[in-house]
Amino acid sequence: MSSPDTLRNPRNSLVVGVDVGGTFTDLFVLDEANGTARIVKVPSTRGEEARGFMNGVARVADSAAAIATIVHGTTVGTNALLERKVARTGIITTRGFRDVLEMRRRDRPQTWGLRGSFLPVVPRDLRREVDERVLADGTLHTAVDLDQVRAEARALLEAGCEAVCVFFINTYANPANERLAVAAVRELWPNPHVTSASEVLPEIREFERCSTATLNAALQPVVGSYLGRLESDLRAQGFAGELLVVQSNGGVMSRQTASDLPVRTALSGPAAGVIACAAIARAAGFPNAITGDMGGTSFDVSLVANGEAALAAQTAIEFGMVIRSPMIQIETIGAGGGSIASVDASGMLQVGPESAGSVPGPACYGRGNMRPTVTDANVLLGRIAADRPLGGGLLAALDGEKSRQAIEEHVARPLGLDVHAAAEAILTVANARMAGAIRLVSIERGHDPRRFAYMPFGGGGALHVCAMMREVGVATGIVPRYPGVTSALGCVIADMRHDAVQTLNKPLAELDVADVQRRIDELAASCQQRLDSSGVRFEEVREVIALDMLYAGQTHTLPVVLGSAPLTAAAIRAAFEASYTAAFGRVLEGIAIRVMNLRYARIGVRPKFDLKVLAPEGQGSTTPLGTQRVFHDGRWHEAQRYARLELPVAARIEGPAILEQADTTVWLEPGFHAEVDAHGNLLVRLS
Repeated sequence: MSSPDTLRNPRNSLVVGVDVGGTFTDLFVLDEANGTARIVKVPSTRGEEARGFMNGVARVADSAAAIATIVHGTTVGTNALLERKVARTGIITTRGFRDVLEMRRRDRPQTWGLRGSFLPVVPRDLRREVDERVLADGTLHTAVDLDQVRAEARALLEAGCEAVCVFFINTYANPANERLAVAAVRELWPNPHVTSASEVLPEIREFERCSTATLNAALQPVVGSYLGRLESDLRAQGFAGELLVVQSNGGVMSRQTASDLPVRTALSGPAAGVIACAAIARAAGFPNAITGDMGGTSFDVSLVANGEAALAAQTAIEFGMVIRSPMIQIETIGAGGGSIASVDASGMLQVGPESAGSVPGPACYGRGNMRPTVTDANVLLGRIAADRPLGGGLLAALDGEKSRQAIEEHVARPLGLDVHAAAEAILTVANARMAGAIRLVSIERGHDPRRFAYMPFGGGGALHVCAMMREVGVATGIVPRYPGVTSALGCVIADMRHDAVQTLNKPLAELDVADVQRRIDELAASCQQRLDSSGVRFEEVREVIALDMLYAGQTHTLPVVLGSAPLTAAAIRAAFEASYTAAFGRVLEGIAIRVMNLRYARIGVRPKFDLKVLAPEGQGSTTPLGTQRVFHDGRWHEAQRYARLELPVAARIEGPAILEQADTTVWLEPGFHAEVDAHGNLLVRLS
């Protein structure tokens, strides 16, 4: 898990996962020497994420020198893209193709209507053209004019550009012109922020390659400077270990790789949470699980089948900002604790996607917002006790009266409802929206959610676990030991992974298998070099080889994972037909098969710790702390209150009950019960 040098020093026994959220920075601390784990939460510092990060590290140990490895899940890149706070960036491209970034796939922000606007990350005056051309088959048609390249690079510098992307057409087939141009630009560019599109994504489809490479260029100064500053601050405090960064694919990479390829950090934090959930669910005996991360602003859902998180080939951070890079498949809706409830002009109750966020936050925070949120509904109904502050004391006691006023004014009165019925209606709508997201990743992709466990995490997920089970028909809910810091735990669990892709674009009948094997060997060597440069120890190194394939005339490809059998055309055909049958129920006879892309992943498996270290020790206590009045299903209930972390293994709690801990609250509805398993999870089921 750490470099050999740090492992020799017994003082360096701490492995720390850090996830920076909008409200809190969460840290999961594993002491490898004595096999113990603990959590740390500190307030995030919006816009100064490094300060919140360092405040958390200061709470971990007396000195950063005691830390062997820090693994960071960061949203700096994602936030920079969403807020358009990226570096001023230029593009140097083939003459006639400066508008690829703006034309996209001829799609539009709204399906219906004649209006819609899109503002590219790089404005048109900073997209410059030069003479060069490579044909689709890789033939060099026009050699690149390097004098033009240098002139345009200087012009971009004079225009104030801090980063530049060189993007030429058809470089997936022959990158020679682009390599010469990139070398010329790097000779005169005053910083390392020069991105070659063929280095970031040597794959067919111009828009996806241009978008991914351009966003990478725009993020390099932002993410690179953030991570560089972070590492410098850590070194100044005596940290001599490795700083690793979580990727969107659920693996980790070195700080230097993250600075070179920051586009791979998009959705880094949520990806780490899914990796943690997959590991926890596997250990608990549930290889199939649906995860739901409920924070202040959003609800992120993902599916884990046969112990593995589902991967998507690309995602859009927002409309037109497409990143084509393997990443954990996550569906996001605007339904978090801060989601605002309102009654629209037609008299319909809406919840989200607008959010009060962490500042000013829900009405009960007392920071000026007086519009009701999901958190306000939970406070008014007694599921969150206003007199017991959130975040283990990091937020002051909540103002339940402000929650009442906000719901009364904006929901109860317009709908003619009692204020408690209105609060329950807010939760009903929010739960329905979240259940819809769960169905999207399960039923709509051919999975029966009744065969899966549901695993809520994030600060708000456990308040809604029973409701989600009811809505979707899931038989078992798994509330992890530390739901609020699950993403930080995932940082510690994640393996190191590097993905690579090359376009082949050949009929299977004409495929040169020896050439494909040579390409695989080259990709393996390149990815292994990335692993070696990290200074991290691995228990083993695994590889995943896949081909994107389709029948001639089709548009969409099917990923086909190749097994360990020798690579032959017959083996490739058999693998494709098996995958096609699994996806669509049959194969198509008499139609030629085409191989589009070769995909390769090299995974350095980091040493794992036994998740039983999370389990409660000793006899614990099942004695209630008292009772709490909770409004549920139209009437009040006397719910027993428990200190969740004090419950021993095998303890069984019957609903209605409130289980409290520093990072979350669990609401156990009447008719449900929860048992503590050997790993400290709560297994929730119908009684």
